Amino acid sequence: MEEPSEIDPKLLEILVCPLTKAPLRYDRAAQELISEEAGLAYPIRDGIPIMLVDEARPLSEDETAPKRPPPP
Repeated sequence: MEEPSEIDPKLLEILVCPLTKAPLRYDRAAQELISEEAGLAYPIRDGIPIMLVDEARPLSEDETAPKRPPPP
């Protein structure tokens, strides 16, 4: 299996969601840039972020639900 491409940290600092202008979270395993605010995941293909809303996939409820600690 091919090793996922790394994204330049400087590039990650300047990229924002084209829809909301909010910061993005890098999901290395899925090779996506996640916009929590827009509820979208932008794909990264061959190390290149595809920052088109039409190419982004909607996040599932599991991905957008706030992480809560387990009950005691």
